[in-house]
Amino acid sequence: MVSVKLLSLAALVGAAVAQNTTALRYMPFGDSITEITCWRSKLWDKLQGTDYANTNFVGSGKNENNCRNTKYDRDNEGHSGFLAINIANNKQLVGWLQRNPADVITMHLGTNDIVQQNKPVNQIIAAFTTLVQVMRDSNPKMKIVVAQIIPMGMGNFNAKIQALNQAITPWAQAQNTTESPVWVVDQYTGYSGSADNRDGIHPNAGGDDKMVNIWYPALLGAFQAARADQVAAAAEAAAAERRVMPFMA
Repeated sequence: MVSVKLLSLAALVGAAVAQNTTALRYMPFGDSITEITCWRSKLWDKLQGTDYANTNFVGSGKNENNCRNTKYDRDNEGHSGFLAINIANNKQLVGWLQRNPADVITMHLGTNDIVQQNKPVNQIIAAFTTLVQVMRDSNPKMKIVVAQIIPMGMGNFNAKIQALNQAITPWAQAQNTTESPVWVVDQYTGYSGSADNRDGIHPNAGGDDKMVNIWYPALLGAFQAARADQVAAAAEAAAAERRVMPFMA
């Protein structure tokens, strides 16, 4: 005879797995190109037809940006005018992740470091290293998607942006781990700083479309990896519970 306790355990395990694989936490992290644009709303729309429709966007920002979308999850950690170097040096991401933990994070940073203060590429990359460590201190299994940033349609900044983007690939390869992968997406190639930006800096509707189409496949891979972590953790917890629960015939 199968015991009621074993049946209850099976039900509890199934419930635990379901609970632990429902809502992934995703943080869009960056500067104004994350905060005051509409690619986030378009990304949310694309996710509605997938297994990740209930992904919980997280962050302290909740601005709307006139995206003509009343449904999307507005939470984000985009901060207009912020430099990657300052975020790293001032340990701001530490508090942001403490208040809004994440499983997956996207990072589009470096524009203000170049445009505002002409910071050297090696200093920006060092800041990226610090920020990745903060992400992993918050969640050792953080899935990280880093952008080679979009071009500008103003000034003479694109040579420096290209130098930063070129440095991002080998940097990410050195940062990559099995537990906490780092993916690089190319937001520069095929993007026009003049035609795809509304003001030379921030994406217009066409630029938003281009950005989301680059983020989307990488994020699906990151979400899949994060979901696999959830399933493995739930299975491990269930196995541990079975080991300590006495068998009743």
